[in-house]
Amino acid sequence: MPYWDHHIPLPKLGPVHSRLVTAFVALICFINGYDGDFVFDDSEAIINNKVAGIVGRADLLCALFFQLSFLVYCKAFQGGDKKFSVLWIFSSILLCAVAMLCKEQGITVLGVNAAFDILMVCNLNIYELAHRSGLLMRLALLFLGGSFLLYARWRIMGTGPPSFTEVDNPASFAENVILRIVNYNYYYSLNAWLLLCPWWLCFDWSMGCVPLIKSATDWRIVWPLLLWCCLMGLVYQALCSQDSNKRRTLTFGLVLLVIPFLPASNLFFRVGFVIAERVLYLSSAGYCLILAYAVGYCSCHWKKHKVCVATLTLLCVNVARSAQRSQHWRSEQSLFTSAVSVCPLNAKVHYNVGKNLADRGNQSAAIKYYREAVRLHPKYVHAMNNLGNILKERNELKEAEELLSSAVHIQPDFAAAWMNLGIVQNSLKKLDEAEQSYRNAIRFRKKYPDCYYNLGRLYADLNRSIDALNAWRNATILKPDHSLAWNNMVILLDNTGNLAQAELIGKEALKILPKDHTIMFSLANVLGKQEKYKESEGFFLNALKINPNVASCHGNLAVLYHRWGKLDLAKRHYELSLRLDPSAPGTKENYNMLKRKLEQRQRTVG
Repeated sequence: MPYWDHHIPLPKLGPVHSRLVTAFVALICFINGYDGDFVFDDSEAIINNKVAGIVGRADLLCALFFQLSFLVYCKAFQGGDKKFSVLWIFSSILLCAVAMLCKEQGITVLGVNAAFDILMVCNLNIYELAHRSGLLMRLALLFLGGSFLLYARWRIMGTGPPSFTEVDNPASFAENVILRIVNYNYYYSLNAWLLLCPWWLCFDWSMGCVPLIKSATDWRIVWPLLLWCCLMGLVYQALCSQDSNKRRTLTFGLVLLVIPFLPASNLFFRVGFVIAERVLYLSSAGYCLILAYAVGYCSCHWKKHKVCVATLTLLCVNVARSAQRSQHWRSEQSLFTSAVSVCPLNAKVHYNVGKNLADRGNQSAAIKYYREAVRLHPKYVHAMNNLGNILKERNELKEAEELLSSAVHIQPDFAAAWMNLGIVQNSLKKLDEAEQSYRNAIRFRKKYPDCYYNLGRLYADLNRSIDALNAWRNATILKPDHSLAWNNMVILLDNTGNLAQAELIGKEALKILPKDHTIMFSLANVLGKQEKYKESEGFFLNALKINPNVASCHGNLAVLYHRWGKLDLAKRHYELSLRLDPSAPGTKENYNMLKRKLEQRQRTVG
């Protein structure tokens, strides 16, 4: 865990509030000080230890530089309010820029710095701003810095917002403005609950995980009302309390709670998620500050041992929950399965569980989860595609064709589904339709070597040798190490009698794939037919060094020795081939022919 020097002199702060600021900085550093190596697109809890994936590290880095920017801004006041350091302020703005490059919400640290300056450094009410020129200068620097960063982002990334679908954020697509507002506020209440009680945690909250509130009779409408009652109570205490220390602490806590969350609030632009626990990293600082103040307040008015017991209980519960949740992140299986109980209506959760099961070879269980994903979200084309692939492997071709046809009907540019549909249609002997499906896949994904390979196989079945060779050549151009395409070219040229061209292709392939024993085997067969026995023998032997248990390689090497007149070597490799595969086609007949020839030779010698 990184160490921070928290002993920064904060002018005009009382000892209680200095400790509070130090406590919240230490706590937020502690919360964000964990990392891991799972690769997931979504986030984890804010109170329990974060085990982040590569993607999640952007949020951790943003939180780190957000905190650094705040701490550096605090350091600007080592000489007091009037003798502040412009250099430290510029350094803070630079760290803000780094935080923003990690995640856009990093820019909100400028608002936090401004609030800290007004409330904690200058100890001012909002009405006194006009009388503090030094403060106005610092606020102007923060404003200009923020404006420059926003302009730079606009110049680099443009003004166009990202494209999101209804399943990513259903409330933002509601036509009724009131429904949108009610559901946004319901989302805020769920985020607040995750801060207070991080019990229901899920790696993804989209695709129906949180059903929309569609009427005033929905009991869930109570939660936004309760949230705003609590917020209004805090705001009232922050603005109207007679205790200036209490006002400043609560106001700063609310600033830390609300400002970093604004980019995720849907107020300024549509975001691509319903709930994302990662966006609460920064807001958790404000929550920690308010919680620390509440504990301190209770300890002054209640019996201290009761407050200590309550605080320790809360800490123990969160530690236990953290340990339990960390266990979920030990494997994909446990993480995805844990989400089913939290979000049983989320099609993506069922899809991920199904994919994990399929990757582990449990196709029967995977089918169940894929079917549930499609039932929950009938337009979930990726689930349809994966389910269709499993059904194809189980030879349930009709249903596989129906699913894949539905997928490409819903999303016409889904290249992978088009290719898989072509494979199924090829298996059903619908060759013209299969060719068109392959063509559609290539039309939507220009660089698609596997599709060119499958198209080549279709043309080979149709005896369109030139088209097959062209398709496989395209596959090797797009993917030079496409072993199957190279090997099929050699075999097709061999079968059609183009031995010289087959030899050239085989040798070209081995320059790229020098240890591919299948290409060595095919090339050795071509050279043997051209009576280049010595060279052919070399490729056979090299192939057997890489994979010595291939019966067909021993059998074909035996045929080579048989033709070459090396009958003892031929006998040895025939026997090795039959030992590995007693039912190898043609090998037993060739071996019997060899034995008769050897017997005849012995009689002649005798």
